[in-house]
Amino acid sequence: MVNSNNESLDRSQLVKGVLDLAVLSVLSNEDGYGYDVVRRLRSAGLVDVAEASVYGTLRRLFATGMLTSYVVASDEGPHRKYYGMTPVGRDSIAAQRDQWIAFCEVINTIIKTKEDN
Repeated sequence: MVNSNNESLDRSQLVKGVLDLAVLSVLSNEDGYGYDVVRRLRSAGLVDVAEASVYGTLRRLFATGMLTSYVVASDEGPHRKYYGMTPVGRDSIAAQRDQWIAFCEVINTIIKTKEDN
């Protein structure tokens, strides 16, 4: 039986593998700043996502040209750096979605039990 600690570790590894796709998907709907992206991912069900992982992913996706950024003044504290999709990012997310769907189909076939037939 898997205990909650192992389950949490396994889930965090899964999240790391799809974080690029998840972040790009969140930003494909609407631009957002770092913690806003974290909140959206968590509200969608990725409750285990670490803030540091999201911030690192945003910086890396920006460096690869998939995201653009701009700064907006905030009444609640320091300025916020917003991220939005570039055409390169939109092309990438389309390809990653197709890969993810194909991958899920393969895994679902592998894990399907005889009782499911």
